[in-house]
Amino acid sequence: MSKNKITRREFFCRAAGYAAGAAIFPTILPVSALGGDDNVLPSNRLQGAQLGCGGMGTGNMRGFLNYKELQIVAVCDVDRKHAERAKRYVDDKYGNSDCRIYSDYREMIEKESLDIISQALPDHWHAKSAVDCARKGIDMYGEKPLSRTIAEGRAICDAVKRHGIVWQTGSWQRSVANFRRVCELIRNGRLGKISHVEVGLPDGSPGPDRKLLPVPDYFDWDMWLGPAPWRPYQDFGEGSPHYWWRHFLDYSGGKLTDWVGHHADIAHWALGFDETGPVEIEGKGSYPTKGIYDVPFEYDFVCTYADKTTIRVANKGLLPKGQGVCFYGENGWIFISRSVLEASDPKILQEKIGANEIKLYKSGDHKRNFIDCVKSRKETVTPAETAHRSISVGLLGEIAMLTGRKLKWNPEKELFVGDQTANRYLMRSYRSGWTL
Repeated sequence: MSKNKITRREFFCRAAGYAAGAAIFPTILPVSALGGDDNVLPSNRLQGAQLGCGGMGTGNMRGFLNYKELQIVAVCDVDRKHAERAKRYVDDKYGNSDCRIYSDYREMIEKESLDIISQALPDHWHAKSAVDCARKGIDMYGEKPLSRTIAEGRAICDAVKRHGIVWQTGSWQRSVANFRRVCELIRNGRLGKISHVEVGLPDGSPGPDRKLLPVPDYFDWDMWLGPAPWRPYQDFGEGSPHYWWRHFLDYSGGKLTDWVGHHADIAHWALGFDETGPVEIEGKGSYPTKGIYDVPFEYDFVCTYADKTTIRVANKGLLPKGQGVCFYGENGWIFISRSVLEASDPKILQEKIGANEIKLYKSGDHKRNFIDCVKSRKETVTPAETAHRSISVGLLGEIAMLTGRKLKWNPEKELFVGDQTANRYLMRSYRSGWTL
């Protein structure tokens, strides 16, 4: 490499420093380096890939295709049909056929010179893929929930910090103005002291039984399972494992862990709990007694924090306000969901946040925030540690329901107090041949 040539990451880092007056960069910079995204030279575009090309992954990828600083150069999926569909979207966008397909992300990160990866895999794959990519120095946009277990979440956080990568979790409600405003109202005492919060998530379903199927020739079933226990290929729902893997404890915690990284995340943001967790958890769940699904179809647990605030998490059918987040304080309540914002007194919602009051991280576009932070090397609106603490709420509740007893938790050491049986649930065993 010529001594005058710099990497794309160095280019964006120096550009950020130049714009802030922190360094002198003796090269004429394109306008895009100072914050815009027009007229980016192809040689200076970030090189990106999509890992996991199902519905969520393809949706995220199509969003990233709109950013001119980024060039999607590869897609990866164990389902070749999904990968080919994603490649068509990329090639159509760029007017060529250059996008490359992989079925094993490990090969992709070895062969491609990648700056970022957008990852949308089943939950049981989140930690393994994230740690591997972090070791390669690749910045990541990772779908929620951050991890399947608390130990895996901590491993991701440690890898992100150790290797200095930028991480954005797909908990995009933090980039929505109404959610941020409610959190600012709570932080600035508009409801007084908060006594308790109710977090409503979708109702589950016991589900029917399913039949075994031959593995399609376009699908790498063994790789799909990865670190999870082996099982025969079968119809999880609608003739494939896609989407319906969420109904199996080996891969997910059902609607609970699928959604708690959104709404418990908002509860934590409002209460200032982004770097801590509860000290006590108690609850119960209803689990299927027949069929192959084994995640709870009803769940209801309470997390108590050191300041005595409680967060109750339950499926929406068990809560008065349904799906969303309801804060109860000395001066009334505020409820917010993706479609509703209301308060015990509507005047509370009209309150202005003063110049000297608490202002929370402002992001109006979750993917834009990630791209900007990749360039500036600043922390995103939903970094790994924040997402880890949010999903821990659901994972702790899951363990309380599985053990059937009240649990005491040390949020600093991330261990249950005096309960080795519960501590065994902090990490699930990996299949032979797989390590984190």
